Amino acid sequence: MNSLTDTNKSIVRRFNKEVIEQGNIQSFQELMDDHFINHSAPSGADSGPNGMIYTFNHILRPAMPDLQVSIYEQIAEGDLVTTRKNISGTHTGELMGIPATGQKISIDVIDIVKVKDGKYIEHWGINTLPVVLAQLKG
Repeated sequence: MNSLTDTNKSIVRRFNKEVIEQGNIQSFQELMDDHFINHSAPSGADSGPNGMIYTFNHILRPAMPDLQVSIYEQIAEGDLVTTRKNISGTHTGELMGIPATGQKISIDVIDIVKVKDGKYIEHWGINTLPVVLAQLKG
């Protein structure tokens, strides 16, 4: 096993658990490069580190305080880590203008993270959030 790819996979697992699931700002600062670019940020949104943490701590977590991240698979090559995962929780707070429904939410995600010197430097991803929002709107 290549120890660099194993290290990079553990960095991504840590980010998913500590930052996305738990909202840990200290872990976010440790794992996020100042020059980070989110290539999947919505048009007009902040594609830097602040946009990333804002999404987790001001959009997803308030809507789903019981948010959980389940990692199904990780594939790493060189400085890239691809993760297939699910973000789930109970819709008990407003989510992007949709009032709480009490429904279980399940967002499937596949993302690619470029890791440099132990930190997130670039991100690309696709997810089923638009489908989930359409379902919640009913």
